[in-house]
Amino acid sequence: MEYVTLNNGIKMPKLGYGVYQTAPEDTKRCVLDAIETGYRSIDTAQAYQNESGVGDALAECGLPREEFFLTTKVWITNAGYEKAKASIEESLKKLRTDYLDLLLIHQPFGDYYGTYRAMEEFYKAGKIRAIGVSNFGPDRYLDLEHFSEIKPAVNQVETHVFQQQKTAREYMQKYGCQIESWGPFAEGKNGLFTNPVLTEIGKKYEKTAAQTALRFLLQSDVVVIPKSVHKERMKQNIDVFDFTQKDMSIMFAEEKKGEKYLCCMKKSILETVDTEQGIQF
Repeated sequence: MEYVTLNNGIKMPKLGYGVYQTAPEDTKRCVLDAIETGYRSIDTAQAYQNESGVGDALAECGLPREEFFLTTKVWITNAGYEKAKASIEESLKKLRTDYLDLLLIHQPFGDYYGTYRAMEEFYKAGKIRAIGVSNFGPDRYLDLEHFSEIKPAVNQVETHVFQQQKTAREYMQKYGCQIESWGPFAEGKNGLFTNPVLTEIGKKYEKTAAQTALRFLLQSDVVVIPKSVHKERMKQNIDVFDFTQKDMSIMFAEEKKGEKYLCCMKKSILETVDTEQGIQF
């Protein structure tokens, strides 16, 4: 496994296992399969409603807690200082752990400043090893970065070959914030799994289009958390550290082909975010 070092010196695996849209009743099995496959970084969230399944798997896998890098996120209905504090305690109970390796604000809605103050308190108390944000565009990220005591260590945003977050990454790099990808496969849209460029490059290394897409992000210093409920796919997703891709310039060019995909995504987001529940990434 390869690692990145966050702005407070904490080491984070560059590849982890995500459980977004994993049914609560299937989460324990899936996480146990992922652990057996070799994953040691697990990403969940309050909004996914499967923290308990993750906690059960970690408790029953037989490995010590310190071998894992565990991430969860505070949802927008828990925004604000007091609500956030209570929700963090609840997440710790569901995850059956005394501490979190990384805690993120899930989305920049509601009183996320109050949420972040609560997170800073847990950080100072040693119950969280690193704190950060998710789905924060450059403007929201910079605002919080400039006016927070503990600087965000991670910003988890949609990042894949069709949306490479070049502008956002410039600001993150400037202020020492690690970019992490959710949706590294573009959620299967825009034909990623059959993309002719990814497929052709993958053939050179005896890899799939999906593995090629993951390797591109890893070589771009992006942390990834691919999700699958199938053990064989889990094995494929973690088997991306045995080759170095020589076709980075071609991959960078693939972003232009995702413009239609991006337009559709932005329209979908705007239509969904006018409710309290928002979108559960």
